[in-house]
Amino acid sequence: MQKIISSASNEDLKQLARLVQNVRERRKSRQMVLEGIHLLETALDVELVPTMVFVNEDAAQRSDVQALLARLSPDSECIQVARGVFAKVTALASAPEVLAVCPRPEARQPQEDASRLLLEDIQDPGNLGTILRSAAAADVREVYLSKGCVDVFSPKVLRSGMGAHFALTIHEGADLAAELAAFTGRKLVTHLAGSTSLYGEDLSGPIALVLGNEGAGVSDTLVGLSDVRVRIPMPGHAESLNVAMAATICLFERVRQLQC
Repeated sequence: MQKIISSASNEDLKQLARLVQNVRERRKSRQMVLEGIHLLETALDVELVPTMVFVNEDAAQRSDVQALLARLSPDSECIQVARGVFAKVTALASAPEVLAVCPRPEARQPQEDASRLLLEDIQDPGNLGTILRSAAAADVREVYLSKGCVDVFSPKVLRSGMGAHFALTIHEGADLAAELAAFTGRKLVTHLAGSTSLYGEDLSGPIALVLGNEGAGVSDTLVGLSDVRVRIPMPGHAESLNVAMAATICLFERVRQLQC
């Protein structure tokens, strides 16, 4: 590391702060910011090349940080940031060891018969990250996001996803109606009205699972395009489940059926 930043007014650091804080800046530049060792390790495992890596002065000499930096491509600029200055960039309570600026992965062409997850207007970053983590764990790798979803590559969603982003093919700003209409497998939408129990449905073949906004649920258009409306039985007193919890239950019911 040849360069050391000791002032918050440094242009590289100000650009980093803009990427952390501003969704328009991230989308315009097609970049994202990875906070911490785990996310950077996961990105390097799939051969993603960071453009810049900012290293917290307090962690620069740690063996795990040194081992991580040794994996970087010569094309990645590595910059050490003085203590106190680093904390001003991140929104985390304690500054991470590293912050890495990386290109957003480009979505690959999906297999026609691959099961997929369609998410309509999910607004909470924690919910979206958790859903992605569950999808990756359940091996449903094609994820389609409507234009109304929170930025899937925001720092909060990336932290919540815990590296799941790099195991998935994420299609941002998708026309969910067109995707659902074109899908040839079973189309299931989570919906309370006129629905059947999730546990009575066959999920063993290719499926498209649709989940909607935390408050409004799935739109009438997508409900109309589905083959079946499913609900998760709730014998207790709750009116509904958190969307991330509902997604996880649905995804792992599919896993259970595939393993039976």
